[in-house]
Amino acid sequence: MSDRRVVITGLGAVSPVGIGKDSFWDSLTNGKSGIDYITKFDTKDFDVKIGAEVKDFDPTLYMDKKESKRMDLFTQYAVAGTHLAFKDAKLSSDDLDSNRTGIIIGSGIGGISTFETEKEKLMTKGPNRVSPFFIPMMISNMAAGQVAISFNIKGPSMTITTACASGTHAIGEAFRMIKLGVIDAAVTGGTEAAISPMAVAGFTSMKALSTRNDEPRKASRPFDKDRDGFVIGEGAGILIIEELEHALKRNATIYAEIVGYGATTDAFHITQPDPNADGARVAMQLALLEANVPLDEVDYINAHGTSTYYNDKLETLAIKDLFKEHAKDINISSTKSMTGHLLGAAGGIEAIATALAIKESTIPPTINYEVKDEECDLNYTPNVKVNREIRYALSNSLGFGGHNASILLKSYK
Repeated sequence: MSDRRVVITGLGAVSPVGIGKDSFWDSLTNGKSGIDYITKFDTKDFDVKIGAEVKDFDPTLYMDKKESKRMDLFTQYAVAGTHLAFKDAKLSSDDLDSNRTGIIIGSGIGGISTFETEKEKLMTKGPNRVSPFFIPMMISNMAAGQVAISFNIKGPSMTITTACASGTHAIGEAFRMIKLGVIDAAVTGGTEAAISPMAVAGFTSMKALSTRNDEPRKASRPFDKDRDGFVIGEGAGILIIEELEHALKRNATIYAEIVGYGATTDAFHITQPDPNADGARVAMQLALLEANVPLDEVDYINAHGTSTYYNDKLETLAIKDLFKEHAKDINISSTKSMTGHLLGAAGGIEAIATALAIKESTIPPTINYEVKDEECDLNYTPNVKVNREIRYALSNSLGFGGHNASILLKSYK
């Protein structure tokens, strides 16, 4: 495998706790929750009434108004996140060889809101009233397609769909493509906009969501004994990653280096994780092996940490099984305690958080951690940020279907 080095040079966050890198990071480090009552639809008949919505999003700040109306919200978020990432990277399309630049973006669900809207038209007004833009708005690859059009990117363009691991898989695959010399730069991460009646009803029927409607900001409580499910979120986390020399030639700011990637499958159950946590453990192990990094040099893990019973318990088990005694010395946090769970976009937004943690030597907290769970007995950075120099950090994502992905970031010197 080639030894080309890959670095992160641009960050674009569209999140429930802020739009833009600075607003996003300020909220995370100050323990600010983005969870509140759902406003996108009437939840009167729903058992779950809370979610983590993106606030004050204006698509026309990032794209033509007419074009925005032909995009589902998940695509709008991806295009907006890419604009923010390009601006943060001090990069324009003219700075890139369009044929040597790729787009790999994850989305678990795609345009579900468009699907619901057009299905309602079909049922109430007939087939001739379904929009001609229905298909290109709904299909999950269109986020990558619209980003390519907006930024004139002509290299490999694709969508990764592995449920809640989509964003991390996308970053990992983009990293590999640059490392192997297929491309020199990539737009990567994840996007999702699934706070819709069907999605909320479906996740509620699975008993996956928190029903702590009386305390929205306290509903997401990863690793806490009183956790009762995840809180659905939305947004996009888009990163610009480049081959090191490509970045240095243009004097880019480097947030962190990507040095390892692990991907595994549980082959156990459609929703529940493997009770032995082998898949999650091996994904982390593979990322470390690729970089030849000793276990005791990992200082931080941005955990998948969904606030569901099985995920938090078994991710803890995976960390302990892999790191042994060093596990207790690692700072772990789940930023989902503030952002909610962005599903296919989670890996993108959490990679941004991990890169900033390394760059700023600051570990964001896991908020709402109040009651210790004897099965979750590691250092989850409870409630208050911690200042710590980070040599290596992992970002984990674990998806329905048994999909596991882990990326390893390194402080760039």
